[in-house]
Amino acid sequence: MTTDTSGTCPSVRYTVGAFRAGYQMRLLSRPAPPQFPTTVCELVVPLGARAAVLAQSTVAAAVVHPANRELPLPNWTATTRPRTIGVIGDTGCRVTTPGPDQDCANHQTGWPFPRIAGSAAAVTHPDLVIHVGDYLYRDDPAQATDAAANPGCTAAGDRFSWGCVVADFFRPAESLLAVAPVVLTRGNHEDCRTPPATGGAGAAWFRYLADDLRSNGSCSLYPDPVEIRAGVLHLLSVDSSYADPADSGSITQQAIYTRQFEAVNQAAGQQPGHDYFVVTHKPVWMVRSAGPPPQTFTPVLDKAVGGTTLGRLADNIRMVLSGHAHLYQMIDFDTARPPQLTVGFSGGDPLEQGPNDAAVLGTPVGTPPQAVHHSLTQGGVFGYAVLNRNAGTWDLTSHDPTGALRGQTCTLSRNAAHKEFVCH
Repeated sequence: MTTDTSGTCPSVRYTVGAFRAGYQMRLLSRPAPPQFPTTVCELVVPLGARAAVLAQSTVAAAVVHPANRELPLPNWTATTRPRTIGVIGDTGCRVTTPGPDQDCANHQTGWPFPRIAGSAAAVTHPDLVIHVGDYLYRDDPAQATDAAANPGCTAAGDRFSWGCVVADFFRPAESLLAVAPVVLTRGNHEDCRTPPATGGAGAAWFRYLADDLRSNGSCSLYPDPVEIRAGVLHLLSVDSSYADPADSGSITQQAIYTRQFEAVNQAAGQQPGHDYFVVTHKPVWMVRSAGPPPQTFTPVLDKAVGGTTLGRLADNIRMVLSGHAHLYQMIDFDTARPPQLTVGFSGGDPLEQGPNDAAVLGTPVGTPPQAVHHSLTQGGVFGYAVLNRNAGTWDLTSHDPTGALRGQTCTLSRNAAHKEFVCH
């Protein structure tokens, strides 16, 4: 996807086999000022293509990112999978009228996401990046310390405009977007409930970031799950942005999400020998507080999984990746239920401390209740997670904003009946 204000689309040159040619991008939407003063274009590139570059003639007068015009492409085939996956979430710079706010201009002690994105790109060298949601945190852009550097994102009325999408995501993530394809999951900050009446955060999501981009400013509460295939790794994206919006423990939406997870299980049944990850912003089984009683996210999603025909997630769904809670946590159950990984600590404030892991062990979670077997929580710190391919399974690590390893390396078991991380 590329954006400009001209109403025309550029072309992209790439190579397949020994053949190199230019291909015109397809127009998706024209500028809709003042909120969306941009043209949105897309191009479907076949697997195996390489050396994709925006044609010089189409961008000579434009400001281009990345500056070398090279676009990252998958380096896996239909029978392989990514080697290294960077996982980030809840990245926007929090700016509100009442405060307290993050210092968006200070990436060392204020808003760390630009530094995290740079470290993830330079230190981790990912083949794929997964963002588990929440991009736009500038509720009052006029209060932002970096407002002068962000034209189009300087007033309250701009907060879900193209300018604020650039300020909160595209510009700070530029170094990471330049090195690897990115899978984006919608968060509750990109929901349909926020003014202005012309669209809001949800409209910006569906115009610029969603899998199915739109040109009409519409916003859906419960879009269907999306399957994104990275070779023999399948990412099943479930939009939980509107799941229990007050985080009150309500399960009134259970039937809606049961249909969603039924579709997820059906998709996972198509390729039994492949790996599947469920990616959804709100965690299904995360333990926010050990209690008593324990506080968990998100009961309506858990109940929905329990209401499927299987009564659980399919055997080859190996992990659930989420955000929403501003911390890092991995829990597993040593059962057929997949581990829950929560990565909500990549920039947004305020951070959460999280529970004491010793108190979480043995906590009954979910429907039916299953005792937590392993718990690894890092609260009060910023960072990102990495999944590295390891002889048919995955190693999981957590990293601080410099890219340095924090804590243990955990290896995902291969046993479908006893899914757990073994940490060392």
